[in-house]
Amino acid sequence: MTKLSKETREKFKSISTATVATILFKRGLKNQFIQGVTPLQKGKPTMVGEAYTLRYIPAREDLNPITVFQDPKHLQRVAVEECPKGSVLVIDSRKNARAASAGSILATRLMVRGVAGLVTDGGFRDSAEIAALAMPSFHQMPSAPTNLTLHQAIAINDPIACGDVAVFPGDIILGDDDGVMVIPANIADSVAEEAVQMTLFENFVLEKVNAGHQIIGLYPLTNDDIRAEFEAWKKA
Repeated sequence: MTKLSKETREKFKSISTATVATILFKRGLKNQFIQGVTPLQKGKPTMVGEAYTLRYIPAREDLNPITVFQDPKHLQRVAVEECPKGSVLVIDSRKNARAASAGSILATRLMVRGVAGLVTDGGFRDSAEIAALAMPSFHQMPSAPTNLTLHQAIAINDPIACGDVAVFPGDIILGDDDGVMVIPANIADSVAEEAVQMTLFENFVLEKVNAGHQIIGLYPLTNDDIRAEFEAWKKA
């Protein structure tokens, strides 16, 4: 699995999902924002990490009794113990929050192990407790019932769907108060650099707008005088 460089990881921590969405759109990638998923607690630092995946299928009662959790090879538990430090555990719960993807004990274990975050297109048990953890987590809505009622863990670190987005192991997962973006690993470095430059320009734009400047010619930048002003602003 491709590892993010420290430099690229730090760049992503300083940019927004909205900025990345625009950059990916310009590159022809229009469906990278995980649908229906929001942070359990807003205001946390931006989540950045490589995707490590867990996939659920509909549970079949004869194969998924309560005793399956006693199996040391149960894939939900294995995923929690194997998700690498600095990665994000992304769960395909089939966009179904009627049963829980995980609860506070598993989420706490991930946090203690140094995992960067947790994402599901379903729901979590103990959502208030998970929200209080230092680790950012994203889901569709709270869910009390055990995953055994509807979900059966079937695969780890395979390609999955999460909120109508294809997620491949090693993809870069970026999460903030708006939601979660999925960035293909092979373009992560260039996307991060472009996003830093775009954020710099938008900071300049906000300064101008707050000072009373009109949008036309400024955003998008089509006025040569303003372009020269921006270059001088960057140097300053």
